[in-house]
Amino acid sequence: MLRNYLKTAWRNLLKNKLNTAINIIGLSIGMVCCMLIVMYVVDELSYDRFWANGDRIYRLALERKYTDRVSKYAMIPASYARDTKQEIPEVEESVRLFDFGNGTTLVKYQNQTFEERDVMAADSSFFRVFQVPLLQGQPDRVLSRPNTAVLTQRTVKRIFGNTNPIGKTLELVQGPKVEVTGISDDVPENAHFAYSILVSTPGAPFAEQPNHVSFSAHTYLLLRPNTNPAAVQDKFPAIVEKYAAGEVQRNFGVSFKEYLKAGNGYFYFLQPLRNIHLDSHLEAELKPNGSRTLVYIFSVIAVFVLLIACVNFMNLATARSSERAKEVGIRKSLGSTKGQLAAQFLTESVLLSVFSFVLALIVVIVLLPSFNDLARKQLSAWLLLQPDTLPLMLLVALCIGLLAGSYPAGVLSSFEPIKVLKGKFFSTRQGHLLRNGLVVFQFAISIILIISTLVVFTQLRFIENKELGFAKEAVINLQGAGFLGSNTEAFKQEISRIAGVAGVGGTNSAPGNQNGFFGIIFHREAESETVTGRGTVVDDAYLPTMKMAMTAGRTFSKAFNDSLSVILNEEAVRQLGLTDPIGKKVFSPDLFGRANGADVPLTVVGVVKDFHYQSLHQRIAPLFILHNRWFGRTDNQIVVRVQTDNLQPVVARIERIWKRYLPDQSFHYSFLDSDWEALYQAEQVSQRIFGVFSLLAIFIACMGLLGLAIYIIQQRTKEIGIRKVLGASVTSIVALLSRDFLKLVFIALIIASPIAWYAMNSWLEDFAYRIDVPWWAFVLAGLLAVGIALLTVSYQSIKAALMNPVTSLRSE
Repeated sequence: MLRNYLKTAWRNLLKNKLNTAINIIGLSIGMVCCMLIVMYVVDELSYDRFWANGDRIYRLALERKYTDRVSKYAMIPASYARDTKQEIPEVEESVRLFDFGNGTTLVKYQNQTFEERDVMAADSSFFRVFQVPLLQGQPDRVLSRPNTAVLTQRTVKRIFGNTNPIGKTLELVQGPKVEVTGISDDVPENAHFAYSILVSTPGAPFAEQPNHVSFSAHTYLLLRPNTNPAAVQDKFPAIVEKYAAGEVQRNFGVSFKEYLKAGNGYFYFLQPLRNIHLDSHLEAELKPNGSRTLVYIFSVIAVFVLLIACVNFMNLATARSSERAKEVGIRKSLGSTKGQLAAQFLTESVLLSVFSFVLALIVVIVLLPSFNDLARKQLSAWLLLQPDTLPLMLLVALCIGLLAGSYPAGVLSSFEPIKVLKGKFFSTRQGHLLRNGLVVFQFAISIILIISTLVVFTQLRFIENKELGFAKEAVINLQGAGFLGSNTEAFKQEISRIAGVAGVGGTNSAPGNQNGFFGIIFHREAESETVTGRGTVVDDAYLPTMKMAMTAGRTFSKAFNDSLSVILNEEAVRQLGLTDPIGKKVFSPDLFGRANGADVPLTVVGVVKDFHYQSLHQRIAPLFILHNRWFGRTDNQIVVRVQTDNLQPVVARIERIWKRYLPDQSFHYSFLDSDWEALYQAEQVSQRIFGVFSLLAIFIACMGLLGLAIYIIQQRTKEIGIRKVLGASVTSIVALLSRDFLKLVFIALIIASPIAWYAMNSWLEDFAYRIDVPWWAFVLAGLLAVGIALLTVSYQSIKAALMNPVTSLRSE
């Protein structure tokens, strides 16, 4: 019996090649969309799932309450790792990670210099908490001594080739010499942090000096089995008061209770390791995070696009119902039962689904590199071809065939043979409403995707065009400038003499480097109120080069000794409560450990207009700009403003000068506007994915609408003939037929609009600076949907209107 079903189904599919091709293409597109999105979602959900004991690892994060705002940080004071392990029995182990920043670290071995990213420092407990396999070395010993390091396998290959690195010495430029004591596996890409070199913390002042106030470490706790994280979290306030109170009293001259009463607060909380990538959007994250909201949205899109494809199949199948009515009548007259007919039609739909699945699998493999570029992923086709995945997907394809074919099979197998053989074929009201509802569903999803794409695009244009407080265009950012050392000034002087160069400035971190602006605390003289903000270090020319406007005072200048001067942004002035800030003293507790525990007094010499040094996800926080003389010149980055459209000759001349000063170091540069755009990588990915899948959903929906148009026009053939005999024009008939379809699109727009508004308004809440959901997005989406619908049905409508009425009325 099954063989007969397959044989008959194959003949029917070959007999109706055009209809078969349309069905296979529609289902294949739906399956391709679903497969790609599922791969994306699975990759996002896989972050940090591979760690042994990962369900017991938590990151200790901070919600810092200020007098007028609240900020959340992934980086916390370094001493709490030790304190929580000592004070809380449920904590089995703790470890800290100290990030060296987003820039490049130069590493020297013998006479070669290597540029390494993701260089970090870690406690000796690192490999007890994060059980990265060690290829050489003992987990408890590799980071137990000062100035030792563990390298990943990839880093070893790059620096040492096939030589055994154990016992060899590496020199970190602007850092210590370290002995290689271990080799670890590479950290998988789907981890929320990465390292190429891990340097030990024992003996390092930044790790061993007591610190319960300033933020410097990413801290992780391994809880004992069956521990309730909430019970551990409840113990943090007592630990904070015990250990931070003394530092608050010493640094700010007030008791801890008075400090809290003034509006300050430290609320430490635990983040499950496996939730960090999707749920944590704190300041000072180690990697750009994903979004659980986007995962949900893309999952819904995958399901809906696949449903649209199934609906498309149903509409096209029912559109051919009149053609197959006589076939059903003859089969029933010859003894076929309703169940046998339903099984026959279901076999056809399952066969179509299997063919569509095979085609979709081939298309996914071909398109995967392009999708990886689109989504900024490294997905592999082997994920789909694994022995446990391929049969599961085939089973899903069979279920899709049964789902898509169930309604047409039920309809076609229910025809009464006597009526259909006489040519009396009528559609039920319920079937008519269902088909219309399916088209409304298709277009509602398409309109939601169109509106979402327009809103994301508009927000990105808002970000691109918003006044940032500095001019990001035509600025070249030179990386690794800190290695110039004593030659920094000479290098900058030579660059400034290049034709077309308008300014040269030095800084430790240019705008857009999220983690480059360090945390710092200031307070006013003889007052308890403290302000925690961000700090940066610049030279005399940096602010003018960046075209940052001064609202009061002056910039740093060689004419003054500015080593103990500070420039505030307007937000810092507001929070410090300074009415006339120029010349006032502000104090920073033991600025970077250089004052032996005493407050460092700095004189305010200028106020810079607020500018965005972080992404527009965060509000502008207090910023304290220090002079690089205090730090002995730490120009980690040099910015060069250019006054010509022909940038490449300028870049080439800068590179020649660079090679003269640093012949062993590669020349790396970027354009500041590109660096700024990179902050919104997730949003750009969202826009592209929304756009692509919107087009595909619309295409599939149009195929469904085409099927419904064919079906309805077939049903109204005699009506059209009678109208033409009575004098109706082609235009009026086309308008009559199109009006019914446009009603469906308008209903879809009414349903889709509130859903799209709610979804996009929720998405925009992640931005501190944002647009309102634009009204014109709904109008434009509606016009696009109407235009696409008209183009889809116009051919069938005009064809029906031009048909000879004699032919239409002779059909019986």
